[in-house]
Amino acid sequence: MLKRLLIAAIAAFSMSATCAANPACETQATEKNLSGAARTSFVTKCEKDASAAATKSCKENATAKKLSGAARTSYVTKCEKDTLEATDSCVAQAADKKLSGAARSSFTKKCVSDATNAAK
Repeated sequence: MLKRLLIAAIAAFSMSATCAANPACETQATEKNLSGAARTSFVTKCEKDASAAATKSCKENATAKKLSGAARTSYVTKCEKDTLEATDSCVAQAADKKLSGAARSSFTKKCVSDATNAAK
């Protein structure tokens, strides 16, 4: 019984983490004036692409550091989390500066890059 409860709790936590909307993707959808199914499709693809890019970058860094096993898994997990947190922070900064369009995209991209490079 305890095992089933633990599995259910882990599954619920995983679903809430993966279903959380990426503010950068939401912002892009808003800037493109998307709504309904088009917005949902765009945001889903955007989040998938962002996650894949973060995972690829983190795995490349782990390989460069010659990490393996549990150390590699731990590093990649933390790296992905830090990248997503940096993205959220940069989107908030762009909003505070009232940036939009290309200026917002450029600022956010540079901000995330700087934040992730500083963390290495």
